[in-house]
Amino acid sequence: MDKDLCSIQETRDLIACAKKAQSRLAACSQMQIDQIVKAISEATFSQRERFAKMAAEETGFGIYEDKIIKNAFASKIVYEELKEKKTVGIIHDDPQKKVTEVAVPVGVIAGLIPSTNPTSTVIYKALIALKAANSIVFSPHPNAVQSICATVEVIRAAIESAGGPKDSVCVITTPTMAATNELMTHQDTKLILATGGHAMVKAAYSSGTPAIGVGPGNGPAYIERSAPISVAVRRIMDSKTFDNGTVCASEQSIIVEKAMSEAVQTELTKQGAYFLNAEEAEKLSRFILRPNGTMNPQIVGRSVQHIASLAGLNIPFDRRLIVAKESHVGLKYPFSREKLAPIIAYYTVENWQEACDLSIEILKGEGAGHTMCIHTENKEIVREFGLRKPVSRLLVNTSGTLGGIGASTNLVPALTLGCGAVGGSSTSDNIGVENLFNVRRVAYGVTELADIRQKFGKESHESTESVVGGKATDKEALIDSLVAQVLARLQ
Repeated sequence: MDKDLCSIQETRDLIACAKKAQSRLAACSQMQIDQIVKAISEATFSQRERFAKMAAEETGFGIYEDKIIKNAFASKIVYEELKEKKTVGIIHDDPQKKVTEVAVPVGVIAGLIPSTNPTSTVIYKALIALKAANSIVFSPHPNAVQSICATVEVIRAAIESAGGPKDSVCVITTPTMAATNELMTHQDTKLILATGGHAMVKAAYSSGTPAIGVGPGNGPAYIERSAPISVAVRRIMDSKTFDNGTVCASEQSIIVEKAMSEAVQTELTKQGAYFLNAEEAEKLSRFILRPNGTMNPQIVGRSVQHIASLAGLNIPFDRRLIVAKESHVGLKYPFSREKLAPIIAYYTVENWQEACDLSIEILKGEGAGHTMCIHTENKEIVREFGLRKPVSRLLVNTSGTLGGIGASTNLVPALTLGCGAVGGSSTSDNIGVENLFNVRRVAYGVTELADIRQKFGKESHESTESVVGGKATDKEALIDSLVAQVLARLQ
């Protein structure tokens, strides 16, 4: 039988199983759900090293030791953040306002998984989906299907050990575009949680099914003159080289003021960076993008030495970050764009105002709505950047990678980072469990129509009728008066 037809049928079968499992989850108590989620956390944490090895060997992306940390983050830090939250039944009751809120699962979720962070993303999405009493069907990237399926197998066994339905988590074992499309458009799929490339996220939003998708990251890192240079450089270096740059929140460019540029370059070199000369930069720039303008997958998650060999460069073995000086911004300038690899652009400006404008230009070119970093001791400049930057996360004095996902900040721990409307996303949140259930509100009446009419009539007569002709001339005052009266009764 045709591969696409087989994969479509498999997907339909998995959705049917997941739907039945979700009906069982919907009948579970908060305690039962919490037991299931805890079992998933413990089981996946215990396998974090095996999953990391599998992902690194299968995809060729990243650094095995860093993937262990990603898996630990997904299984433990995400779990610790959500374990005490109310996600089943009544989650909030306000006797004063007489409004009760009830959590309602969305149902079957489609989970699209990338090859850059395959096992950690599966763990994270399974935890937040089941915590909200949803089931989830994963569509794995074809280049990471084995490690993803192995992770799902462990999760399913953990669910069953906790008394839950193992079909709450399913995975397509024969991934095809046809299968993914079937998963996204099926009538029983109620929400798409999409993490992946721009084309996949766009397809999710075009499917007709409600979707939470994220756009590309392209975050600049501005080192302002008040920042301690060695500390700022260390944070950027550690972040950009973590798992060879495969986290979308990682820094993509460095912006410094000319007065401190020499000191920053010296420190970067000291900590393991390699600055390309003009000829080398030209050679590598032709290798970063494919002819259609998208990122060359051959550089994704690869080491400096591997990239150098592919591009015909001679870079010392002890270098861990490639730096290219850049003065232009735009889609046709590869160094100014997202590079999921240990490659970063380097810009110089006269002052913080120019840095502000340049970072906006970079983000508008690519990465709007995602993340930016600033290293500074000047709170007024932080405020100015916070008010103006088209990002959902402005990270101060921390790494883009760990800060963006909530590992080194108090943001919600997540491996799917919303970019807001400016970035083409349905939310600007770090996606957590609250994004995966609806809220039913039970609201008691607190005032009567007759009372509103009485107040309306009285206020309109006393304050809004003109002395000329006896007609109302101030409609805005009339509306304000009505709103004030209703609000007074609600307080």
